Amino acid sequence: MELFCVLFFGFGWLFFMRKLFKDYEVRQYVVQVIFSVTFAFSCTMFELIIFEILGVLNSSSRYFHWKLNLCVILLILVFMVPFYIGYFVVSNIRLLHRQKLLFACVLWLTFMYFFWKLGDPFPILSPKHGILSIEQLISRVGVIGVTLMALLSGFGAVNCPYTYMSYFLRNVTDADILALERRLLQTMDMIVSKKKRIAVAHRTMFQRGEVHNKPTGFWGMIKSVTTSVPGSENLSLIQQEVDALEELSRQLFLETADLHATKERIEYSKTFQGKYFNFMGYFFSIYCVWKIFMATINIVFDRVGKTDPVTRGIEITVNYLGIQFDVKFWSQHISFILVGIIIVTSIRGLLITLTKFFYAISSSKSSNVIVLLLAQIMGMYFVSSVLLIRMSMPPEYRTIITEVLGELQFNFYHRWFDVIFLVSALSSILFLYLAHKQAPEKHMAL
Repeated sequence: MELFCVLFFGFGWLFFMRKLFKDYEVRQYVVQVIFSVTFAFSCTMFELIIFEILGVLNSSSRYFHWKLNLCVILLILVFMVPFYIGYFVVSNIRLLHRQKLLFACVLWLTFMYFFWKLGDPFPILSPKHGILSIEQLISRVGVIGVTLMALLSGFGAVNCPYTYMSYFLRNVTDADILALERRLLQTMDMIVSKKKRIAVAHRTMFQRGEVHNKPTGFWGMIKSVTTSVPGSENLSLIQQEVDALEELSRQLFLETADLHATKERIEYSKTFQGKYFNFMGYFFSIYCVWKIFMATINIVFDRVGKTDPVTRGIEITVNYLGIQFDVKFWSQHISFILVGIIIVTSIRGLLITLTKFFYAISSSKSSNVIVLLLAQIMGMYFVSSVLLIRMSMPPEYRTIITEVLGELQFNFYHRWFDVIFLVSALSSILFLYLAHKQAPEKHMAL
């Protein structure tokens, strides 16, 4: 067990160095250690889920490792990461350098106040447990993590078929790209021509000595704008034209790059791999519609499944076909495969998303804070995954997980996931529809 944890830590360390911080100088090793430890214990929780299904180790040993793992991950997410985020935020403010430890503690206490108040509007509190018990902490972490998971799942369920299916691709030809590139070159030539006129006008003014005798003060500025020397250019008007042309050139460049990307996607969709992804896009679109429908049914009828999906699906199939089938035996193996797929895709998808997010907003000053935020999101995401994956496991494999997590309102988290997923999916459909509708109009306008 400890060997796997060390391997996960090493993978998190390499991912940090080779992906996140490959373009930055690592100055704070505590950030790297926190990120790697969070990743290691997050993956260890998924490993323990597989151990529950396979029956690896005895039950007392698994219970101990579950308890230890949850205590460490909660210590990191609630105490360490928020404190160091506040510390590095304060360190970037020069006025607070002398009292940065004090202000970091103030920020952490502020976080703890809002983190604790988070439990007030949700039915997650239990008077039976202490203030800093696992149940009290994981219930609040679960709300944040489930919300994040539902948002990502809702957007992914809609964006995946939109990205994969060739049906949504615009019809882009080489003539369209050449016409837009020609307009871009013409615009750049006009910018160069006008900047040359400005440079010639400045040189003429310098030769006449007008630069040295330039009027000063408010009335001098008004006079320089409203009057012009005979034979000279109206520089302010030309500069405005240059600014407008530069903005147009930026839009044309972005549109040209978008057309090239769309053309490449059209060519890719004709390959075998592209056709495969196109088929998967139709499959995911059906899944998206089904998921939205089921989420709506669950919300309207306040319904939460009591049986895991695998066992329920096998039971329906067996009863429909009327055949003899060992449901318990095969549900165990199929659940193991399903949970394994969920775990691998969750880790891979989250790491890809974190990498893109980091490259989009990071800088040399903010990189440490952003990595800690990503570690916080990653830890809460994986803790919440355990809460939701529990429902995908047969009841006999949930015993230790339920015992370790305590008396949580598991049904609430599933209903909350359905609500946020539905809102995220419908919002994504509206957003992608508007973006897809405006793309041709924007191209015609340009």
